[in-house]
Amino acid sequence: MSFPEFAFNNVRRNLRAYISYFLSSAVMVMIFFAYSVFIYHPDIFHSDFGKYIATSMRIASYVIYLFSFFFVLYSISAFLKARNQEFGILVILGAQTRQINWLIFLENMLIGVSAIVTGVAGGLLISKLFLMVSTKIIGEVELSFYWPVKALIVTSSAFMLLFVIVSLFTLLFIRKKKVFELLKGSSMPKKEPQVSWLLSIFGAALLVTGFVSVCGEYSKNTLMTAALTGIAGTYFFYTQLSVIIVRLLKKNRLFMWRSTNLIRISEMSYKLKDNARMLFMVTVVTAIACMVSSVLLFMSQSNRELYNHSPYSLVYTVYDSNNDKPDLMPITDEIKAHGADYTELKIELLHQLFTLNADTKGIDLLPVSKFRLLSEQAGLPGIQDVSEADAVLILCQTTNVQNYKDFANASLQAKSNLKLTVKQTVNTDILPFGQFSSPFLVVNDTVYKKLQQDPDISKVTRYLYKVPAWDGSPPSLSDPEVIAGTKLFEWNQKKSKEHNWNYGLFSRGENYQSSKQTTSMMSFVGVFIALIFSISSASFLYFKLHTELNKDQRMYQAMSKIGLSPEEMSRAATTQIALLFYIPVFVAIIETLAVVVPILHGLNQTHIMSPILMTAAAFTAVQTVYFLIIRSRYVRSLRKIMV
Repeated sequence: MSFPEFAFNNVRRNLRAYISYFLSSAVMVMIFFAYSVFIYHPDIFHSDFGKYIATSMRIASYVIYLFSFFFVLYSISAFLKARNQEFGILVILGAQTRQINWLIFLENMLIGVSAIVTGVAGGLLISKLFLMVSTKIIGEVELSFYWPVKALIVTSSAFMLLFVIVSLFTLLFIRKKKVFELLKGSSMPKKEPQVSWLLSIFGAALLVTGFVSVCGEYSKNTLMTAALTGIAGTYFFYTQLSVIIVRLLKKNRLFMWRSTNLIRISEMSYKLKDNARMLFMVTVVTAIACMVSSVLLFMSQSNRELYNHSPYSLVYTVYDSNNDKPDLMPITDEIKAHGADYTELKIELLHQLFTLNADTKGIDLLPVSKFRLLSEQAGLPGIQDVSEADAVLILCQTTNVQNYKDFANASLQAKSNLKLTVKQTVNTDILPFGQFSSPFLVVNDTVYKKLQQDPDISKVTRYLYKVPAWDGSPPSLSDPEVIAGTKLFEWNQKKSKEHNWNYGLFSRGENYQSSKQTTSMMSFVGVFIALIFSISSASFLYFKLHTELNKDQRMYQAMSKIGLSPEEMSRAATTQIALLFYIPVFVAIIETLAVVVPILHGLNQTHIMSPILMTAAAFTAVQTVYFLIIRSRYVRSLRKIMV
C-alpha cells in the first residue's frame, strides 16, 4: 500500500467524522463560486445599481473567505486532537515526523480538493437560479447564464491556497506534543475548571459598560465602545462567569441530587470550560448575523411605513423661495401623461431661529389656516385656535424628532423679538411632506404675516400633489407612480445641480422602490453570509461533540453498569447538547436586543420589536433543526454502548 493510499484509507475510515466538515466546506465553496459568477458576469456593469451590488458582493465574498479560513483551521485542529492516539502509535512504530506531516497534509488536501470539486459543481447547478434572483433584484439588466471561466479559476485558486495554508498551519499542532501526550490523547484526566474572581468581575463590568453605552446618546463612538466591551465581556462570560454559575448550581444540594442533574451539571462544568472559545466564537458570529438581519428587516418595514404614512405622491420643495415661481409644468405634464387626476396644494413655511435653553435652534413655522387645509387633505389631527402668543408643536415621527423635544411646552424668544409659548404638542405618524417631513410649529396667521415681511427670514415653499389613482398599497416597478416618479426624480437632479440644489423632489413611489431595491440587495448579500455562519456554527458544535464522543461513551457505559437507564442517559445527553446549541443563540439574542433596541429608540423609531423577534425566531428555528439532527446521531451512538 502506497503512502497516498494510506492517507485515502484514513479519510475513508473516518468518513463519518469528516462528512460534516466536508459538506460545510463544500457549501462555502459553492456560495463563494455563486458570488463570483455574479461578480464577473459580463453584463453586470451595464447597470449602475448592478455595479453597486457587485461591489457589495465582492466585499461579502472576502468576508466568507476570511471566515472559511478560521472555520477550516478550527475544524482540522479538532480532528487532529481526536486522532492523537493514532499519531502516537505511528511514532512508536517508527514513523518519522516528516512522514506524519506528509500524511496530515495529504488527508487535508484530499478533503479540500473534494470540497472544491463538489462546491463548484453545486455552484454550477444553482448559478442559473442565482442569476435569476439577481436579475429580479436589479430589475434593470437581464443576467443570462454563461460559462463562468473566470469565476471557476478564482474560486479554485483561492480555496486551493486556503487549504494548503491551513494544512501547513495544522502541522504545528502535532510538532509541539510529545509521544506520551499523543498516546494519552483525550483520555488524560481533566483538572477541575478554574475561575478568577477578578476576571469574572471584569467581564461583568465590560458587559454592563457595553449595555450602558448603547443606552446613552447614539454616536459612532458609543457604538464602537459597545462592540468592543460586548465582545470582550462575552468572552469572559464563557471562560469565567459560566464556571461561577455552574458552581452556584452545585451548591444547591436539593437540585443537584434530583434525577440525573448530578450528571448533567457536573459534566456541563467541563463542557462549558472546554468549549468556551468555540461558544464565544459561535455567539459573536450569531449575534452579528442576528443584528444585521434585524436591521435589514426593520429597514424594509420602515420603507413600507414611509410609503403608507405619506399622503402625497409627489412633494416638490423650493428652498430660498424669494425667487420667482418655479416651473411646475414637467410635474403636471408627467401626471397627466399617465391619465391621472390630481390636486395641487401650495404650502409656504418660514424658518425661524429661537433661543432655547441658552442655545439657538431653528424650526419651520406654518400658519394655522394653511395647517387646516393640510390637515383636511393629509389626515393630520385637528387643533384649536391659536392666539398670537401661542404655538402648537406638530411632532412628525421622523428620525430627527429627538432634536425638537425641547420645544414642547417651552417659551421661545426669536431674534425678531417674537415671543411664543408652545401650549400644545401633537404627535402624528402622518408625514405630510414625505421624506422632507420634520416637526414644525403652527402659529397664528397674523404672526405669520408679520414674519413674512422680514427680508432676512428663510422661506421654504412646498408643492404637494395628491393623486388618488396612485393611493393604496405600495407599487411595483411597472406602476405609473414609480415610472413617473423616476423620470421626475432624474429631471429634478439635473435641475437642482444647475441651480445649486435649491430644489428638492420627493417621489413616494420612486423612493419606495429604490429603498426596496437597496434593502433587497443587502438582504440578498446578507442571507448567504448568514447561511455560512449558521452552517459553520452547527459544524463547530458537531465537531466538538464528535471529538468528545469516545470519552462520553466510556463515561455512560460505566454509569450504565451501576444502573443508569438508556432513557436517563438520553435526557442527560440531550440537556448537555441543548445547552451547547442554545446558550450561544440566547446570548446572541440578548445582545441583539441590548444593542439594536436602544439605538433605534435613540433614532425615535417605533415598532422595532417585531423585526428583532422575527429574526430571533428564525435563528432559533434553524438552530433547533441542527440540534435535532445532531442530537439524534449523538444519542444513537451512546445507546450502542449502554449495557
